[in-house]
Amino acid sequence: MISTTQAPADAKGQIRQANEERILAAAERVFAGAGFSGATMAQIADESGLPKANLHYYFGNKDGLYRAVLARILEDWLAPTHGITPDADPAQAIGGYIRSKMAMSAARPHASKVWANELLHGAAVVKQLLATELRGTVRAKAAVIDQWIAEGKMAPVDSTHLFFTLWAATQTYADFDVQVSAVLGRAKLTRADQARATEHVVALLLRGCGLQP
Repeated sequence: MISTTQAPADAKGQIRQANEERILAAAERVFAGAGFSGATMAQIADESGLPKANLHYYFGNKDGLYRAVLARILEDWLAPTHGITPDADPAQAIGGYIRSKMAMSAARPHASKVWANELLHGAAVVKQLLATELRGTVRAKAAVIDQWIAEGKMAPVDSTHLFFTLWAATQTYADFDVQVSAVLGRAKLTRADQARATEHVVALLLRGCGLQP
């Protein structure tokens, strides 16, 4: 039986989580368009539909909110790598990761643009995350790929650089969507365009690894 004090606490926690998600999503869009220096807490508050005081309550200041946005992006990008395990089928695991990254580029292009802008400006905020969390994940997953290669399950590739190639191929559809749309003669990429791009990237990279899509 849930106590009368626990129920309000749970509801309060759900409200906080929902508000934080709204703020982070809004900040992602604003930072993508204006950059860190151009963005303001007032703009983000307007975009989120929440009072500016809520932003300061949950994240402290713009710097704290920006760091939270970047950490969230990296966490969401790395989550699909959990499928890359020694006992997994290489084509399904790598293909699944590519599809997840392509889906994120389509659904959250602003996330990729915020990340790219941070790196282009020297990665002052995320440098520690790159050297620890990202490096650790890539090393662990590259070791799995090396094991698959040793077992003859896929063609020899540079397992670490495979991730660089994968990120470049998937994130270009977010970072350079204007360029892709212009070449395809679109005002904006359609779902059919995104599906076509996904199948192309999956097939190209898997075949480069000696795997069947």
